[in-house]
Amino acid sequence: MFWTIPTLMTWTRIVAIPLIVGVFYAPLDPATRNLIATAMFVVFAATDWLDGYLARKLNQTSSFGAFLDPVADKFLVCASLLVLVHLQRADVFVALIIIGREIAISALREWMAQIGASKSVAVHMIGKVKTTVQMVAIPFLLFDGRLFGMIDTGVWGTWLIWASAVLTVWSMVYYLQKALPEIRARVK
Repeated sequence: MFWTIPTLMTWTRIVAIPLIVGVFYAPLDPATRNLIATAMFVVFAATDWLDGYLARKLNQTSSFGAFLDPVADKFLVCASLLVLVHLQRADVFVALIIIGREIAISALREWMAQIGASKSVAVHMIGKVKTTVQMVAIPFLLFDGRLFGMIDTGVWGTWLIWASAVLTVWSMVYYLQKALPEIRARVK
């Protein structure tokens, strides 16, 4: 199931990365670059929900799709965070927390799968909330202006990205606690 519609949509999130980054090197005025990058991020991030929905609806779920989907999400979020750090719209400490957690939990999940305990680190609601907050914070920070003339997306985005950093740590602690019994059993 390598070339299903849901999997192709997942691939678009990976292909989107150089496009979103490239917008900030285009010879456009800053407001136009911000708007285009924001619109692209929102459209591509929406494919995260849509590809999962279509995979279930069209009965096109696959182990490859289940692998690729979170990888695409992590690439999109991490690349966008690096752009935001470069533009000085996000703190490097926030980016380190979020990217570090993604690496740590991905490694933990891989190890737990190898030892047959992947259910102990299955996706939990706290991880979904964290992702949702990130997916709102990032376009706010990419836009970096006034939305509808009254919402300062820079301020809201900063608060939300810090909230997502807190949720990131919280979710990492949750997954580590769930894996701890298996880790203790293997380390002895």
